[in-house]
Amino acid sequence: MNASKSKVARPDEVKYLGFGFTKNKREWKAIPHEKSIHEFEQKMMKLTKRNWSVSLEERMEKINQVIRGWSNYFRCAWMYKKNMRKLDSKLRRRIRAIIWKQWKSIRKKEESLVRLGCPRDKAHSYVCARQGYVRCAVTLLNKYIRNEHLKKKGLLSMEEYFDTVSVRFMNTHV
Repeated sequence: MNASKSKVARPDEVKYLGFGFTKNKREWKAIPHEKSIHEFEQKMMKLTKRNWSVSLEERMEKINQVIRGWSNYFRCAWMYKKNMRKLDSKLRRRIRAIIWKQWKSIRKKEESLVRLGCPRDKAHSYVCARQGYVRCAVTLLNKYIRNEHLKKKGLLSMEEYFDTVSVRFMNTHV
């Protein structure tokens, strides 16, 4: 028994196997602990580093594996939708920045934006703007690389996947 980890405390002060606990009206519910969510974010940050030279498909496959594993582990927990949406949007923003960096040249960026539905004159002005990768991902790529586009490429929505896994778990354990 580990004396530093063992203690008598209220459920909301305890972290147990990555789970925290919160009181919802009259009952206590298991939730992913703040540290677990932070570790998940750090893992996603590592997988979405722009200087990691792998193809987008391979990167999305690794990201999807982590999303599936994390969601399956915490499927019996109650999760705030706000946190899921925040994690999803952060992930998509970083992937858009990766796509922008992978296009590299001005010509490739302009052609790709035009293919995605951007008018040619606007595409040229966007490409020549001297903004960083993340700023471009937030301001202009958000309009043209929609969530549906990323879904077609194979990226899982964390919120949708967690909902399907947790509903399936609840239906089998009722």
